[in-house]
Amino acid sequence: MNILFIMSDDHAAHAMSCYGSRINRTPHLDRIAEGGMRFDNCFCTNSICTPSRATILTGTYNHVNGCTTLSSALDNRLLTFPKLLQAAGWQTAVVGKWHLGHGPANDPAGFDFWRVLPGQGNYHDPEMIDAQGRRRWPGYATDLITDMSLDWLRARDPSRPFCLLCHHKAPHRRWEPDARHAALYEDTDIPEPPTFDDDYATRSEAAREAQMRIDRDLTPQDLKLPLPPGLSPAAEKRWKYQRYIKDYLRCVASIDDNVGRLLDYLDAEGLAQDTLVIYTSDQGFFLGDHGWFDKRFMYEESLRMPFILRYPREVRPGSVCRDMVLNVDFAPLFLDLAGLPKPAAFQGESFRPLLRGERPAGWQQSMYYRYWMHRDTSHNVYAHYGVRTLRHKLIYYYNDACGQPGATDRPRPPEWELFDLEKDPCELRNVYDDPAYAGVVRELKAELDRLQRQVGDTPFTPR
Repeated sequence: MNILFIMSDDHAAHAMSCYGSRINRTPHLDRIAEGGMRFDNCFCTNSICTPSRATILTGTYNHVNGCTTLSSALDNRLLTFPKLLQAAGWQTAVVGKWHLGHGPANDPAGFDFWRVLPGQGNYHDPEMIDAQGRRRWPGYATDLITDMSLDWLRARDPSRPFCLLCHHKAPHRRWEPDARHAALYEDTDIPEPPTFDDDYATRSEAAREAQMRIDRDLTPQDLKLPLPPGLSPAAEKRWKYQRYIKDYLRCVASIDDNVGRLLDYLDAEGLAQDTLVIYTSDQGFFLGDHGWFDKRFMYEESLRMPFILRYPREVRPGSVCRDMVLNVDFAPLFLDLAGLPKPAAFQGESFRPLLRGERPAGWQQSMYYRYWMHRDTSHNVYAHYGVRTLRHKLIYYYNDACGQPGATDRPRPPEWELFDLEKDPCELRNVYDDPAYAGVVRELKAELDRLQRQVGDTPFTPR
């Protein structure tokens, strides 16, 4: 079995047509979903780049792998699924975004070949680092990452299985489309989300204080054009949204085209039947939802990851899974499909039975989330953890840096939020103090305690 793991950065599920997007069409990504399975309840355990990527590689939560914030780096001595595949005979490679640190202690390990962007990297003419050093490559990052991935596939030993991690920078901020898609949506108004004018009336101070508002926090570099004169505040917000979302979707369009190139290669080489193809993103993203861009919060648009896969040997085409899976579960799945045992250190669980439409006994009905980077200087999102079940979500904003790198030591009084996702799927009404939900609060606090013990995390204790 081969593995082609394609991951973008900040691509929200609701910007993919296979997820019913109101604003976008992604025909090549849809080929994966149509030929395999779409997961509707795939969640990350920390909605920010470095921590999510570390969890995917190591199968562990961030308090275990040490990558709690963007200022963390992954110790490349840690056990990862590519190391295990490599030791078992797989050819392994990673191309594109790494974002887990650089240098002898943090460069990619467990890969026969690696070539990665330094930090966030650039969209145009990016520098890339590999075992030979650093050099600049002319071209557009999404195209280049695909070119290099295809070059590696063509040069591999065809008698051995492969595991290729193709990691795109796009559609990460700041959004810079390529020339081919620069005029896409030029004469179209993209619909605004229903929560675009959220006033955060019933919610925490954390929601009100976050610095990721479309109307206030996008920069001239994001917008690229001067603001037209004479606009009302509401019209200005709508104009900024159109500037943001069109560039975002243009970057996604390039990803979609390049995913098509990879799928075409598998078809042409007769590899599609024996290759597990995954497309995901390291977390979700706010596409004007709640008036925001960016991620970090435990709210649905940020928490939810797109996750589609195709593996003809085990997955029925056009199938949908609504069971809960987490990014900590990816590594155990890959090892299971490769016929390798899961190490005791891995905290996730393989969801291979779900690929066949079978729910394992005792499969998870709740998940634990923790965002550690309290009041970072760019977005001012407060530290929080919480539990999500299939019906409810309880969030505890403990609002303290806890000594984490990149977090700011400006504590705030703790707050709670509770959402009934069945009655309030847009998470506009915090019902934590509603007496009718007192029993739900007790149950969810008990479940939060249980999950923290299960994963070995330490509850926050006020100073």
